[in-house]
Amino acid sequence: MADILGIIVGGGPAPGINGVISSAAIEAINSGLKVVGIKDGFKRLFLGDKNAAIPLNIDDVSRIHIEGGSILRTSRDYPARLRTGLKKMMATLYDLNIRYLITIGGDGTSFMARLIERESMGRISIVHVPKTIDNDLPIPGGMPTFGYETARHIGVELVKNLMEDARTMGRWYFVTTMGRYTGHLALGIGKAAGATVTLIPEEFTEKKLSFKKVADILEGSIIKRLFFGKDHGVAILAEGIAYKFNLKELSKYEEVTKDEAGRVRLSEIQLGRVMKHFVKESLEKRGLKLTIVDKNIGYELRAADPIPFDIDYTRNLGYGAVRYLLSGGSGAMIVLYDGHLRPIPLKDLVDPQTDKTRLRAVSINSEGYEVARKYMIRLEKPDFFGERLKQLSAVAHMSPQEFKKRFYYTVR
Repeated sequence: MADILGIIVGGGPAPGINGVISSAAIEAINSGLKVVGIKDGFKRLFLGDKNAAIPLNIDDVSRIHIEGGSILRTSRDYPARLRTGLKKMMATLYDLNIRYLITIGGDGTSFMARLIERESMGRISIVHVPKTIDNDLPIPGGMPTFGYETARHIGVELVKNLMEDARTMGRWYFVTTMGRYTGHLALGIGKAAGATVTLIPEEFTEKKLSFKKVADILEGSIIKRLFFGKDHGVAILAEGIAYKFNLKELSKYEEVTKDEAGRVRLSEIQLGRVMKHFVKESLEKRGLKLTIVDKNIGYELRAADPIPFDIDYTRNLGYGAVRYLLSGGSGAMIVLYDGHLRPIPLKDLVDPQTDKTRLRAVSINSEGYEVARKYMIRLEKPDFFGERLKQLSAVAHMSPQEFKKRFYYTVR
């Protein structure tokens, strides 16, 4: 009887999931394995539902690599279920005769992969394929996680349209993008689209970030654009900025809800709306009236059809995952590095202090970030001296002293 390979997807959607499923299933079947897909992430395994496993044949997957979403669907689950459901999940995997397992997901799914390998004690060989549009997993060589490039591509197209609308109508847009802890997606979209200003959580080093500071940076950009004779612009805000706010303070302005894993649903927090309230109120107090529209970009990006980059990329990753397992490997994440498929032990991804997967943050000391900043319109240190200070403060309807006292702290 042929050994069985299972494929499971965890976390949120990302363009390219079906590409991994397709290439992994085809290579496994061509190598003599039987393949089953496990539907709805780990949720049904925790419940002992063996019907979650469905057979996958080549005809089932041969054309899905160009499609968005996940034919196996996906889910997130409450951490409490790990305590009550881990043994049931392992028993279900054994009952299904799973010999090899491919997990597709982000930090939470890689954590589950480590648990399964530890509990199975060699009975199940496992490999993880990194997926997230947040691009925050520690992949070597600067390679993105799959799905990021598609999400950025679509995000850029949306922001370009908003930029033209802003110019045409004489207004500002505050656009919030996904990125729970890091600003890769926001910065990638803002930099490529040429947005007026992009704010990411990595640039704020304080433990508790005040609403006022973020609002003042945005107001400073608006004032500087007015100085240049422009009454419009687009600001990109990474949703992870909200994670740095005091949630008690945030709850005064927005409903704070949590997902299945018990994490705050940052994508449902209207960060742009909160900032719009603060900025408009401040400007209007000084007689400056303009239109600001808040908009979220996130869910539109996650299940999109992948662009060729991610189609190509995921075909490599799915193939590499199967070849790694059949060579006797287990307990690793498969990555594409310098043109070669390589395994990285899952244990090497873990922060020993938290026992969680390490995250890759945007380096604000990198030349890539430096270039992004150079092309933003925002207040900088030279704006607070000499004739420029007088001109900017006049636009803001403030004295030079008031202007410097109000905004200089945002650039130090």
